Amino acid sequence: MSKHIFDATLRTSDFGSAGSRRLVRAGKIPAVIYGSKTKPMHVVIDGHKFTLAINSISESTLLTLNVEGKEHEVLVKSFQENLMTDKIYHVDFYEVVRGEKLRAFVPLTMVGNPIGCRKAGILDVILHEVEVECLPKDLPSDIKVDVSKIDLNGHLSVKDIIVDKAITIISDAVDTVATVKALKSEKVATEEEEEVISPEA
Repeated sequence: MSKHIFDATLRTSDFGSAGSRRLVRAGKIPAVIYGSKTKPMHVVIDGHKFTLAINSISESTLLTLNVEGKEHEVLVKSFQENLMTDKIYHVDFYEVVRGEKLRAFVPLTMVGNPIGCRKAGILDVILHEVEVECLPKDLPSDIKVDVSKIDLNGHLSVKDIIVDKAITIISDAVDTVATVKALKSEKVATEEEEEVISPEA
């Protein structure tokens, strides 16, 4: 059971943009649930509760939607937000199937103090998430990446990430995750002295 549980009701009427605006004004969010074995289902969820939770939800966060007594385990695939009002006005949920592998992007969390940083280098994180394939029960909220062995001017690639054997990383193995760059020495530009010719008396 996921820690994020939302009640939802079926949306059976008042479709279209005008209907969606009315729902948002009433504090609701129109949404759709779809999946490989799920016929698209239009639902409505509580806008306040979902908006409060969205910052702790990533594409790899499993949610439970309780649609009029029936539970659906889903991932948030996308949502539309009005940046002027900070209101979410539509969500797309993808329903997962227990026992069936899924693909999702999982955020990376860097851990450790790189060797190169102890030599005055700077850690530069290039890749912040990877795509994985696994069963829903094995989907991690994030993947810890040990960067402690990266030396000065060294790097760590996707193929170097260690994950549980139940998880397969789909992202390109040669993609760079992080590097440690040496600080460039600051060059002090010297100005050429101009020869001053004294005027003849």
